[in-house]
Amino acid sequence: MAGAAAEQRRLATVVESWLGRPVLVVGDAMLDEWRFAESDRLCREAPAPVLTLRRRISAAGGAANTAVNIATLGGRALLVAPVGADVAGDELHDCLDRAGVWDRTVGQPHRPTPVKRRMLAGNQILLREDSGDPEDALDDDGVRDLLTALDCATEELKAAAGGATPTLVVCDYGLGALPAPVRAWLVANRERYTTVALDAHDLADWRGLAPTVVTPSFAEATRLLARAAAGFGAAPRPAGRTAAGPDLHLDHPPVDPADGPSELIVGAAPGGAGARLSATGDRSGVVGTGPTGEPTPGEDRVAMTGDGLSVTGTGVTVNTAAGDGVDRAVLAESRLEELREHTGADVVAVTLDTEGAVVGGADGEPRRSHSTPVPASHAVGAGDAYLAAMTLALAADAPLPTAAQLAQLAATITVSDTGTCVCRREDLLAALGTTADGTAHPTLVGTAELAAIVGDHRRAGRSIVFTNGCFDVLHPGHVRYLEQARGLGDLLVVAVNSDGSVRRLKGPDRPVNPVEDRTALLAALSCVDHVVVFEEDSPAALIETVRPDVYVKGGDYPPEMVPEAPLVRRLGGQVRTLGYVPDRSTSAIIERIRAQATPSPQPAQSTRSPQATRSAQSTRSPQSTRSAQSGAPQRMGRSA
Repeated sequence: MAGAAAEQRRLATVVESWLGRPVLVVGDAMLDEWRFAESDRLCREAPAPVLTLRRRISAAGGAANTAVNIATLGGRALLVAPVGADVAGDELHDCLDRAGVWDRTVGQPHRPTPVKRRMLAGNQILLREDSGDPEDALDDDGVRDLLTALDCATEELKAAAGGATPTLVVCDYGLGALPAPVRAWLVANRERYTTVALDAHDLADWRGLAPTVVTPSFAEATRLLARAAAGFGAAPRPAGRTAAGPDLHLDHPPVDPADGPSELIVGAAPGGAGARLSATGDRSGVVGTGPTGEPTPGEDRVAMTGDGLSVTGTGVTVNTAAGDGVDRAVLAESRLEELREHTGADVVAVTLDTEGAVVGGADGEPRRSHSTPVPASHAVGAGDAYLAAMTLALAADAPLPTAAQLAQLAATITVSDTGTCVCRREDLLAALGTTADGTAHPTLVGTAELAAIVGDHRRAGRSIVFTNGCFDVLHPGHVRYLEQARGLGDLLVVAVNSDGSVRRLKGPDRPVNPVEDRTALLAALSCVDHVVVFEEDSPAALIETVRPDVYVKGGDYPPEMVPEAPLVRRLGGQVRTLGYVPDRSTSAIIERIRAQATPSPQPAQSTRSPQATRSAQSTRSPQSTRSAQSGAPQRMGRSA
């Protein structure tokens, strides 16, 4: 418990250290539009639902959402990006202003703002309409304006930070905001930025940047590896080289069927040659070519082939020694060093959607992080939150394992609802058990402390679950009960009867364990957020203090029979009862211990005659006789 608390405080210290850190974000900015509708009938003209629009939400997307996440996490974010002089552009400016992003976007009168419009019914995305064509390239004036904005923004951030060198984040999603002259300028001016983070659909364009960290998706990473193996690459980076020159590392083939969207259809072999990669990067065999587009379910897994384990349709293979059941994470781990070499990055973080990420640095030690599976509509923009937190942590000189932990946590806590994901600094600190002012919320608290802590949680919009009990001998039934209770809200408060209260309720021989031991064990459970001790026989006073959203009791009786139910409902909460795990109770455990500790009585001297003894023995079954003669121990019956 103490170790976990110390780790949370260490992570919270990193979050505090990046407060106000200057970050320049450049790239493809877009507007995310969410339209929530209802449908109760089908169209007469076609088998399609008739939708009635109820609500519409606009949010920053792409590079703009990365800038928003940096600002809400506590950094000083400045965005440079081309934005159209249209209604969508006006809405995007409003989103940036609300988030506190320094808006240095460049107006483009003849180029529309990219928009992703999603139509939902019952929180299910029915369709998505995208506007903004990558073919709408910046004209010469637009490129000059963008380069001027980049130069001025860099100096503006440096001056605002008292001369400190700013951090750079590049978000290249193939929508035309970063043409070759802009990429060349960023490569040539690399030394003006300490930390450089790159999120690009096509990493082949950016090798000369020598970024600190790249965050490709699994499909983007395998696309880069396949293109490199197909022969469209340059020599490896020379030893000791810390920054690439103006040349870009990987050349595009004259005709590359993989150009366009970075995700691949099953059967596509990027680079045209269709070479399958071995663990050493050799080419062997031809797989064939195919179209490009959005990924299909088959691309996510690893399939057994004649020469190894390969990702279906990507042409990337690892050795069969990796074992059966290998998935994307194992494959990504096996290729991290190659990805670092091909991108020139110090750190590569391959994101795996709802499966988390695999991160590798110069030490060659892969690090795996995990996430909670959620509907796809909940995860839009979670990668932007990941990129923002990873960048801020590395810019604050955090060790790579710490940066990876914080990045995954930032992405995970943003996916609770439908919409574009934004992680706030206070939410990240709360997930680390710390308030926005840096004060840690302890797990073991007194009644007075609990009232203030509950107030903090309520102001953050969290629902509170409350339960109470003696928890004398902690057992699996308790753990399952508490885990189920925690699942009913955002945090769980456990009230524990004092030793005196337990004696009054259970008798003079209880509790078996003192309250210090009982609370320490409860506080060590990951599902328990706060533990408080109460002296009274009833938790009514604590319920008045906490005013729980959900009050939980163990038992198979209806909630109406819970004595505290009227009080909880009067305070606006609900009452839930959770069944106990059969044969998992403190009383049963204590009885079994006592039964085994009591010495067995000596058998009485037999008064049977020899004939009666022989007669009794002759009635035993052969199996029983063999068991008795072999001295096999008899199974002890379970105590009731």
